Amino acid sequence: MSSSSAQRRAAFRAKVAERRGLLVPGAFNALSARVIADAGFEALYLTGAGVTNMSLGLPDLGFIGLAEIAEHTARVRDAVALPLIVDADTGFGNALNVRHTVRTLERSGADAIQFEDQVMPKKCGHFAGKEVIGAGEMVGKIRAAVDAREDANLQIIARTDAAAVHGIEDAIERGHRFLEAGADILFIEATESLADIERLPGLFTAPQLINIVIGGKTPVQSREALAKLGYGIVLYANAALQGAVLGMQRALGQLAAQGRLDEDPALVIPFGERQRLVDKPLYDRLDRLYAEGGA
Repeated sequence: MSSSSAQRRAAFRAKVAERRGLLVPGAFNALSARVIADAGFEALYLTGAGVTNMSLGLPDLGFIGLAEIAEHTARVRDAVALPLIVDADTGFGNALNVRHTVRTLERSGADAIQFEDQVMPKKCGHFAGKEVIGAGEMVGKIRAAVDAREDANLQIIARTDAAAVHGIEDAIERGHRFLEAGADILFIEATESLADIERLPGLFTAPQLINIVIGGKTPVQSREALAKLGYGIVLYANAALQGAVLGMQRALGQLAAQGRLDEDPALVIPFGERQRLVDKPLYDRLDRLYAEGGA
């Protein structure tokens, strides 16, 4: 473990503990991570739904595995220095699989790893027809995750989808059990009532993550309002994805309709801006530095 990784994780833990509604967008690949960093955000989230949608063209129904998430984690880690939360779905199996997942993703560059209590194969938290495993089984997974990490500042996020299956009170009860098992952050998914959103932070001593899915079940609230309530993280897991798809539809719609597409800033970023985001000037300098006879 490098000293930079340790420092980054410790600083991120401290930020989340402030419970000031840290605004975290989701990335689905390395370039989207660079755009997030360039926009000035303080952390990012590697979204399993986003990787599934953008890499496979499939819905978020448990089609990706650990190898794919680990590869994307490593690529994002190489691209940006921001703290990185990784969506590890159900941990890809039982408690032993969770142990392996933590060890793999920590080496790949994760600073926090999220696990959920859905039955495999999981579904998007805002889809109908979800099922959850027993609370005791999830407690075992969380304990395995906590024991597996090399760096104690690697945060384990425990997500429960029980509110949509058994009701909010069961989700709250599970939340207490998951935190007692060692989870660092609690994530109660798909909270549909504004009253529940307002009361949840006061029920737990640990920071909580709230997921705002654009078009989903959770009522949209401002970051400022959620910070006042005491949420640690305000997640927009797929804002970048939905914006990117809209941008592609607009640009390609224009191309299809007109048979040409100019460098219109209303439709596409300029060529030079694209090169800046992928750090082309750095590689030009390195090319000159390492060229034969270069100095």
